[in-house]
Amino acid sequence: MAVPPGQTATTSESNGVRSIPGRVSPTIELPSDPAELASRAAPLLGWQGTVLPQLTLFGRRVFVVARLRPDAHAERIATGLRPVTDRATVATWTWPELARVAPPPAVHIAGVLAVARHWRTGMAAAVPFARYGEAAMVLPTSITMSHDYVDHCLPRARMYGIGTVAADENATVDLDVTCGEDRIMLGDDEVWRWVHEVAYERLLACEAAGSTACERRDG
Repeated sequence: MAVPPGQTATTSESNGVRSIPGRVSPTIELPSDPAELASRAAPLLGWQGTVLPQLTLFGRRVFVVARLRPDAHAERIATGLRPVTDRATVATWTWPELARVAPPPAVHIAGVLAVARHWRTGMAAAVPFARYGEAAMVLPTSITMSHDYVDHCLPRARMYGIGTVAADENATVDLDVTCGEDRIMLGDDEVWRWVHEVAYERLLACEAAGSTACERRDG
């Protein structure tokens, strides 16, 4: 009987049981800190804005690249309306009776980036955001050179419009796949409005801290 990778097989002998180690796949590590890789990848994707600290959105750990919308931000300051991160409140902004008085998004999200050791993990994190705008993933170069990536990841990346940036062992990044434009977009619903508010809050926090915790990329 075949033994799955990483497990052991046991065989019976006259003197007892003998264990035979199974084949263990090598662990692939990221060549640098995820935040650093995200900061280097954003310009290659043509994304202008600040690479915000890693967020957990819908159970997925991602980096959002965003910049302020000057007019909308000025209006928010004038009205004293700070970022609203309560999802129930933001959901009411899409109601027909409130849509006309709801504040416009105060940030522009250039893209959402997932940094992962394997393409399946990166794909799972990035795909939900590709329905709203550009999304991409940063992967180790050893992954992007594999047959598994070529045969199974690339067709999915093109189907969902997911961009890919490869990072080698020296943390040098290279654009492998650009973000696709031919994909189905959901538009600005209550979910995407809430993501804008979360990004707005984090961006203001970065500016208040003197941008020491964030990296600004102008593409």
